Amino acid sequence: MRKLKNSELNRIDINTFKKTEKIPVVVILDNIRSCNNIGSVFRTSDALLIESIYLCGYTATPPHKDIHKTALDAEKSVNWQYVKETTDAVLELQSKGYNVYAIEQVDKSILLPDFSPSPDEKIALVFGNEIKGVQQKVIDICNGAIEIPQYGTKHSFNISVSAGIVLWDIFNKCYYQNNLP
Repeated sequence: MRKLKNSELNRIDINTFKKTEKIPVVVILDNIRSCNNIGSVFRTSDALLIESIYLCGYTATPPHKDIHKTALDAEKSVNWQYVKETTDAVLELQSKGYNVYAIEQVDKSILLPDFSPSPDEKIALVFGNEIKGVQQKVIDICNGAIEIPQYGTKHSFNISVSAGIVLWDIFNKCYYQNNLP
């Protein structure tokens, strides 16, 4: 076994990425305070061909040196937009046919292993603040909630870790296993 060099990875450039078909998944960041978390979500979204990111509330927006520090230019490749109120982002996406799910621990949540979206379902996922999670008024208008099962003494993952787990799981279930894209 030999570690591959960057030149052997056949990565596409930003212009090619922008033209590449994306999976119908949108990320909504609800009042994320850490620019490192925001940058990490951009980087994960680039890796998994996520359609776009909505940055809401006091979530910082590019260009920002601390977002760039973890995004490593993914903030330039992934489409994003700022929406002041997270509820407005949810309602906009629902009007465009997206099913919006809060990633949160709530009664009647769907455990991530049991979440089975169809490959043609348009999905938006709301990830919440590092301390308070997704706002209740946002949860109230979502189509549902997805919970990541956890079995240790802590009751939450870092938001960037949650995004990585959930986005990979959905990508794997809907696209990778179906030889898409």
